[in-house]
Amino acid sequence: MKRSLLPWALLLLATATGPGPQPTAGALGSCSHRCGDRSGPCSCHPTCFGLGSCCLDIRDFCLEVLPYSGSMMGGKDLVVQHLNWSSPSDGVICSFKESVQTRGLVDSAGRVHCVSPLLYETGRIPFTLSMDNGRSFLRSGTWLAVHPSKVSESEKSQLVNETRWQYYGTAGTLGNLTLTWNTSALPANFVTIELWGYEETGKPYSEEWTATWSYLYSLATNIHNSGYFTFTPKPAPRNYQRWEVGALRIIDSKHHAGEKDVHALWSNEHALAWHLGDDFREDPVAWARTQCLAWEEQEDQLPDFLKELPDCPCTLAQARADSGRFHTDYGCDIERGSVCTYHPGAVHCVRSVQASPRYGSGQQCCYTAAGMQLLTADSTGGSTPDRGHDWGAPPYRMPPRVPGLSHWIYDVISFYHCCLWAPECSRYMQRRPSSDCRSYQPPRLASAFGDPHFVTFDGTNYTFNGRGEYVLLEAVLTDLRVQARAQTRTTPEGSQDRGTGLTAVAVQEGNSDVVEVRLASRDRVLQVLLNQEVLSFAEQSWMDLKGMFLSAAAEDRVSVMLSSGAGLEVNVQGPFLSVTVLLPEKFLTHTRGLLGTLNDDPTDDFTMRSGRVLPPSTSSRELFQFGADWAVENASSLLTYDSEFLVTNFLLRPKHDSTFLPLFPEEITSGPSQAAEVAELCGDNMFCRFDVAATGSTNVGNASRVAHMQHLLRAQSLQPVVSCGRLAPPLNGRKEGMSYLAGSTVHFHCDNGYSLAGAEASTCRADGTWSRPTPTCQPGHRSYAVLLSIIFGSLAVVALVALVYVFLRHRKSGTATWGSQP
Repeated sequence: MKRSLLPWALLLLATATGPGPQPTAGALGSCSHRCGDRSGPCSCHPTCFGLGSCCLDIRDFCLEVLPYSGSMMGGKDLVVQHLNWSSPSDGVICSFKESVQTRGLVDSAGRVHCVSPLLYETGRIPFTLSMDNGRSFLRSGTWLAVHPSKVSESEKSQLVNETRWQYYGTAGTLGNLTLTWNTSALPANFVTIELWGYEETGKPYSEEWTATWSYLYSLATNIHNSGYFTFTPKPAPRNYQRWEVGALRIIDSKHHAGEKDVHALWSNEHALAWHLGDDFREDPVAWARTQCLAWEEQEDQLPDFLKELPDCPCTLAQARADSGRFHTDYGCDIERGSVCTYHPGAVHCVRSVQASPRYGSGQQCCYTAAGMQLLTADSTGGSTPDRGHDWGAPPYRMPPRVPGLSHWIYDVISFYHCCLWAPECSRYMQRRPSSDCRSYQPPRLASAFGDPHFVTFDGTNYTFNGRGEYVLLEAVLTDLRVQARAQTRTTPEGSQDRGTGLTAVAVQEGNSDVVEVRLASRDRVLQVLLNQEVLSFAEQSWMDLKGMFLSAAAEDRVSVMLSSGAGLEVNVQGPFLSVTVLLPEKFLTHTRGLLGTLNDDPTDDFTMRSGRVLPPSTSSRELFQFGADWAVENASSLLTYDSEFLVTNFLLRPKHDSTFLPLFPEEITSGPSQAAEVAELCGDNMFCRFDVAATGSTNVGNASRVAHMQHLLRAQSLQPVVSCGRLAPPLNGRKEGMSYLAGSTVHFHCDNGYSLAGAEASTCRADGTWSRPTPTCQPGHRSYAVLLSIIFGSLAVVALVALVYVFLRHRKSGTATWGSQP
């Protein structure tokens, strides 16, 4: 029966909407020019492998490469898998984004190689392959270009003591510098070491504004590939000294110096202190101060990017919980030991995930061990926003949107000028002030887990254990859709539970990529699909995708950060998936589905497609009909059907299985032998109690209990807090206290020679105002300590004069008496 249904399934898949490209030229029985196409007698779509419907030549035309990722700086040798070209007669050309071409080759084993080009963007880059010297490009694949800082250290050359390179020429920093590298990463007998410089030229924020990497000069040519190079830097020729940001590149000496798109190893991009001229070395402080003042003047002429940045979360707990809009800044990460070199006093920083819409800028927020914001107005360790977002922003190639490098030009090298090489940090901090959090609004939170149980955005708890595919969330505001598949659990004994759990979740926003996270059928581990193709995280755990960022830093957890600021987290919890959705405040009144209507009114969370609202007192059996009403429709499904099982049980059947009768909450009972164990494990957690009864497994019940506790803890972290805003110290005075949240108190003191006029302390009130304004420190009024010292000093002088006077009179009297002796 299943076999007979498969052709109909393939026909349905061919007519269904999907993320893959539409058919183009090429024979329908071949994948030439058809990668991603499902129509015709055979398929070239990734799902065909599981369905056994692929064209025979799919491996020849729809390419897989290893490695599949590398630095956007280029120079990575990638090998085309499954394509053997034993007798090449023409040249191999690889075209990336239909605009950048590199020369490929066929090695002695018949394997086809391409070299990744120098790019100015990150993300999945489409490429095509020509085996006839560019006359036709019939084969296609995808290359993942990675932010330079996310490239494995083994794939880069290492600046030994990198800080020394970036301070070279300043006080006490001279001598030799050393570069090392992994020789196996660049197979060559002799190598050339080059310096490349990065700059952005033209009128800022105009079409003439361009980003350029340029070959400058070679440090060494035709040296043995030993993995080690030491040299004494010399000042660069004057015509090269305008480049202050750059990187070293190592290539095979068979290539001419500066040749682009060849196999290479790059160093980290860094401040080129070691290559600057004699004027820097003779007086680095004066040189850096001049550069800082020039930057300050230029900054004041550029648009104010601060106004369009999101406000920082008020607390460390909020910052870590708001994972849809903020992500850990790897330069200051509490989970990696809080080595916050550029933010002393902070233990953790986060950056805004999305760049600002107009200027492509980024927000940074840093926090103390007490969980409070650290502001630049209070400390040089405070967080500083960025004119160029460190991760870049589409369309990427235009400044200041080039990942990593624009950030270096507008935010990092200026920090060196003002703060690290010259004592002018106040100028930098004045133009990069920390964000206040007074307008910050935490995201709204909803979850689904266990059998499955739902906690809506407005806090309603309920259970819907249908079998099928359902809409968790729809939001017309951004065309955000989240869908999930629920299946029964097979017990260790081989029977089916009377409950279900989530086994797959898919998300798309607008015309973004589609990401699906599912449990692999056999080993029950997470599997991630991009546009219905299984992704590998063997090389990269972070991916820049169309309309979203994807992070799989842990084997059992995946995070999706969408361009709207919405966030989705999926993790393995027991035998099923646990799903958390975070929505910014702008989604208020714009949601519907199983996660409820976000409007601060829990009474309408059970709103059906028709608009009919079920009351909160609705029975679990009636709620079962509410859940069934939100079944996915085939035409709008985001989920993948790449196996005969999925086709038969979910694609060809109704999306809600009306024949499945689950266990309802009011039906649960526990035997006397199990009651005590359930009570000890679950306490008053009804989700846990229900799942033990539905599955007979305390492990399943415990997984739901843990998931529910995690939801509650996160909800607590995201509770709004009141901030009164920073309270400045008085002129000629100081303050104690850097917390500005409700209940915090700030104390004021005056410098010597000044007296306090006003309150000595002010407390942040619940309405967001300070109880007292900042006092003033008035000159001309001696402090009590000084006044007392003057008084006691004067008294001491008077006493001393009196003693001298008495002594002199006594001496005079004694002299007169002695003189009268005979």
